[in-house]
Amino acid sequence: MALWDRFKESASQMQTQLTAKKNDLKSGAFRDAAMAMCALVAAADGTVDPSERQRVAQLIATNDVLQNFPADDLHRRFEDNLNKLAADFALGKVSVLQEIAKAKKKPAEARAVVQIGIVIGGADGDFDKDEQAVVREACYALDLPPHEFDL
Repeated sequence: MALWDRFKESASQMQTQLTAKKNDLKSGAFRDAAMAMCALVAAADGTVDPSERQRVAQLIATNDVLQNFPADDLHRRFEDNLNKLAADFALGKVSVLQEIAKAKKKPAEARAVVQIGIVIGGADGDFDKDEQAVVREACYALDLPPHEFDL
């Protein structure tokens, strides 16, 4: 099976797992960490183009798990994190990773945050090296082994 086919299958499985855990993913820490992860993946290469913003907006509007929260609140949190990354990527990344780390108290939430990062990273059909690297960093911030997610 080609690498891309394996990735698509893995992302689909992760989305299924996320949906199955929907009722367990309602905390503010999960909400904040998920939006921080979305921003980190969108800005992984140091820039954010409109298509990346659109992908996250679409995820916010359509993802079953994120329906637990008001869409306008999620979008505002995503944009706030993006603004931190755009102002100073290195400093913003530290702040965003700290936000992500707040989800590590609950392992199911921590795994879900990583899964959302992978789903966002692969939404355009290319989970590139920069996106994989920031998701790997988020794994470390969440005390999760990256190899658990094939990273």
